[in-house]
Amino acid sequence: MILTKNLHYAKNYIINIFEKENQTMKHAAEKSTVDMLHKIETIEKEVMDLKLSVLKKLTPSGKKVVSLKGILKGVEITEQDINNAKKSLYGKVGL
Repeated sequence: MILTKNLHYAKNYIINIFEKENQTMKHAAEKSTVDMLHKIETIEKEVMDLKLSVLKKLTPSGKKVVSLKGILKGVEITEQDINNAKKSLYGKVGL
């Protein structure tokens, strides 16, 4: 009977140790998960800020567009001029 009581006590003691360890591990896993989610949120915010920064640089800044209409008024452009320009721009491509 004393042996049975001691075995029962030892069994309960071991179960309590495992339960405490399990709770500690669950708490650590929950904390780790929360930390990971916080890091992901921080990264998402940084990416959004980066996107906005790039979009601001790409959008027109309100500067007036300068028209080039009439800049070549009175200038004669020949086929030779066009061919020379093509060779200059696309010489390596082979047009």
